[in-house]
Amino acid sequence: MNTAKTAASTGSPKGMGSQRRINITGWLFILVPVLAISLFYFYPMIQALILSFKSGRGMNLDFVGFDNYIRLFQDSNFITAVKNTFIYLIIQVPVMLVLAIFIAVLLNDDNLKFKGFFRTAIFLPTVTSLVAYSVVFKYMFGGDGIVNKMLMNFHLISEPIQWISDPFWAKVTIIIAITWRFTGYNMIFYLSSLQNIDKSVYEAARIDGANAFTQFFKITIPLLKPMILFTTITSTIGTLQLFDEVVNITKGGPGNSTMSISQYIYNLSFEYTPDFGYAATVSYSIVVMVIILTLIQNKIGGDKK
Repeated sequence: MNTAKTAASTGSPKGMGSQRRINITGWLFILVPVLAISLFYFYPMIQALILSFKSGRGMNLDFVGFDNYIRLFQDSNFITAVKNTFIYLIIQVPVMLVLAIFIAVLLNDDNLKFKGFFRTAIFLPTVTSLVAYSVVFKYMFGGDGIVNKMLMNFHLISEPIQWISDPFWAKVTIIIAITWRFTGYNMIFYLSSLQNIDKSVYEAARIDGANAFTQFFKITIPLLKPMILFTTITSTIGTLQLFDEVVNITKGGPGNSTMSISQYIYNLSFEYTPDFGYAATVSYSIVVMVIILTLIQNKIGGDKK
């Protein structure tokens, strides 16, 4: 009887009106973020794409079709920036992720004391200001900086290394800086994944005679595979957008030996004679690179079906 009454009341105009109000309220909550995302994300993206087919100064832009995209392959500065960025990507990302996994495994040990302190200490660089830490690294790795002084005091070098003014060492400095800041960020992802692995898996492996080395490569790495793929993709995207460290530590120098793609976009917009159309084209080259590299990484590291 009560069930029938409930069904009747639900199907009544009053019940339907209440349900309609709930639906309208839900749509209103969704509408606000959708409008915000459309206004501040999708609209600028579309405008940048349209802008990439134009050229000129200021607001006097003319439609030039694919001329800007053809120009990319003839632009020596762009090619140099791409080469530099991919050097950072190929060297820094693997080193950083290997370090992050190694540290996460160490910090996941139940017998380790002061785990909270070590986790916080390693993660802290992630929350530092990009500009602030870049400036600190610039002075640390200067000709008379603390790094050279320490190396000379330990008799590891006989004269100061030109970390900032030598093309090779300038790249090394950028790679060290990025690795220092973002290793802890990726370590947190790996640590959270490790804590979700059932410890009975490792206990069974130990009973079967597997040593720590075998457990790491036969259990830990395969179970971390989804997270390794995720951090590889996000790190790749972040490196392709590298800007703050290059600008604040080396300013892209010496010459253009450390200039990244993002810095080149900035230079095209504000340092050189403003060419916003071509800058937008270079920006979309990063989008294409991200898509291609993500597809490759998913193909290599994704589940085979």
